[in-house]
Amino acid sequence: MSKIIAFAGKGGVGKTTVAALVVRHLAKQGQTPILAVDADPNSNLGETLGLQVPTTIGDIRETFMRDPQGVPSGMDKTIYLETLVEQALIEQPSFDLLVMGRQEGQGCYCMVNNILNKFTDRLAASYRYMVVDNEAGMEHLSRRTSGHVDWLYLVTDYSLRGLRAVGRINSMLDSLKLSVDNLGIIVTRAPQQLNETFRQEVEVIGLPIAGIIPDDPALLDFDMEKRSLMELPDNSPAVLAVDEILTATCPA
Repeated sequence: MSKIIAFAGKGGVGKTTVAALVVRHLAKQGQTPILAVDADPNSNLGETLGLQVPTTIGDIRETFMRDPQGVPSGMDKTIYLETLVEQALIEQPSFDLLVMGRQEGQGCYCMVNNILNKFTDRLAASYRYMVVDNEAGMEHLSRRTSGHVDWLYLVTDYSLRGLRAVGRINSMLDSLKLSVDNLGIIVTRAPQQLNETFRQEVEVIGLPIAGIIPDDPALLDFDMEKRSLMELPDNSPAVLAVDEILTATCPA
């Protein structure tokens, strides 16, 4: 069974960037195969990894719900949906990417969701690591049939607003059907010395700081140039910070 590393946090705090850098770290360390899962409806992980995403799981679900009888003659619905998911998988030399896409529209999606969830669980079992970029509510993660996460990092930028969002996400974990082995906070775009007000807020939340990622101008440059973060140099401050975080908190 794959080891699952997941990320959650409010929009705009750098969560997707951190997830991409974790994929980079694992690939560089030879911890392959890796399945990167973009479970945020505002899907950006593919772009961050320099990939075009032609189809998402949400697209497959919506297409099927619009025409449930559109299954090719003689083909079982389950096999048909699983085939479409396999086609949506974007394969790369060091990792594969699966994008969940939009959330459900109106109507009952129970049957199709059960099929998709069970298949993606089976798919994930063939990878050494699964890296999951989640939305703040973590609905996709909570729907996983295995319900287990090895490492969950709650990401915030260096702001009390982002940190309080982390606190709210942490408080909802008990209501989700999730078993989390390791839980910590990653602070992005921050100085190495956090001020006292920020640290006091962290103490209220009651979670350890897994690591700090400093502001890195290369991240903005790569974004503007539409380059994959997999190509960042090894001495990039953000790369070095993520390497340190994973070495300390998520050893291979």
